Amino acid sequence: MGVLVILLFFVLFVAGFPVVLAIAIPALLYVFTNGVPIDMIAQRMQYSLDSYPLIAVPVFIFVGNLMNSSGITSRIFKFADTLVGRLPGGLAQVNIFASLIFSGMSGAALADVGGLGQIEIKAMKERGFSSSYAAAVTCASATVGPIFPPSIPLVIYGSVAGVSVVKLLLAGITPAILAVITMMIMTGIISVVRHYPRAERWPTLREIGRDFIPAFPALMTPVLLILGMLSGIFTPTEAASITVLYVLLISSLFYKELTWKHLLVAAFETVKSTSAILLIVAAASLFGWILAVEQIPQQFSAALLPISSNPYLLLLILNGILLVVGMFLDSTTATLLLVPIIVPPMVAAGINPIHLGLVFIFNIMIGLVTPPMGLSLFMVSNIAKVTIRNVMKQILPYLVPLVATLLIITYWPELVLWIPNMLK
Repeated sequence: MGVLVILLFFVLFVAGFPVVLAIAIPALLYVFTNGVPIDMIAQRMQYSLDSYPLIAVPVFIFVGNLMNSSGITSRIFKFADTLVGRLPGGLAQVNIFASLIFSGMSGAALADVGGLGQIEIKAMKERGFSSSYAAAVTCASATVGPIFPPSIPLVIYGSVAGVSVVKLLLAGITPAILAVITMMIMTGIISVVRHYPRAERWPTLREIGRDFIPAFPALMTPVLLILGMLSGIFTPTEAASITVLYVLLISSLFYKELTWKHLLVAAFETVKSTSAILLIVAAASLFGWILAVEQIPQQFSAALLPISSNPYLLLLILNGILLVVGMFLDSTTATLLLVPIIVPPMVAAGINPIHLGLVFIFNIMIGLVTPPMGLSLFMVSNIAKVTIRNVMKQILPYLVPLVATLLIITYWPELVLWIPNMLK
């Protein structure tokens, strides 16, 4: 029955049903045909949402919306332009570097694409870059958002897998920086070959200071979060609330651009995004409970572990599975459905659950830039007014650094774990 539930989900999903219905319908059919008490539906859904770590999700979404509506993104972009605009590729390098800074405040790839992406694409087009290339760089660099803390997908993973969210967030620092470095190297190579424009000269210290001062309060946000979590002063959920307070303060007192209208727009967008995510969480919890009852994780373990007990081979198999899954499922759905199945056998094989979390989420983030369900791909093509086909042609070279980063963090777990291991 468990296998039938999974197959029905994929049939409905491929048929075009909304994700929440594709999850809920097979689960409800199972409940009704197996004599399960109806009140179990409400209990499982309510139990899944009664989660302290999940509180961080709407709060971090609110942070991203606040920054988009209060002028912070433009100051981040201006500082990044001054600092790295002279590198080969100019604004393409700025695009990637600014995404790392912005991700330290928003925690979501789509927030990066929808907020900072609009500024980046417009500026690149004005400097002579093609719309499709500008869209491709924006889409690829946005994969950093869900890896660098704060990260909404990592919060959801930690909640589902029952592992430390603080350690997961801290583990994302090194992979995110590595991804940025490899993408900037690829951008340099492409730009030299295609003779893309860049800034005429390196900035003076005075010019760096001029643009650093307005951006400084925004740049301090990830520093505040990371130091707070490393020192144990606050949890990720508390960090989310502190970030909201901090962004409100700098937007109203320092930048002085936040209005009541901006606040209401950010709140409204947050409610819409949060509702969609938590509806899927609630439906997926019932789905996950059914898989547990039908012992699907145990069956998966029984099928996987006889193949090999070598953790490296198992991780290679997992990467292949997740890269395909990421092409079809968004990060929230994939995490909620697959983590209960995948994590137990992998941990039993000796793989660290924190390391596994970063490998899992990075795989799914690569899926955001690949069809047929690449949400970042759809959003960026709409912003740039270009076809998905043209964006995909330009984004193909960036799959090389992204996959290379994935392989490095897969087979070098110490690179992922050295910062979270600082916690006592």
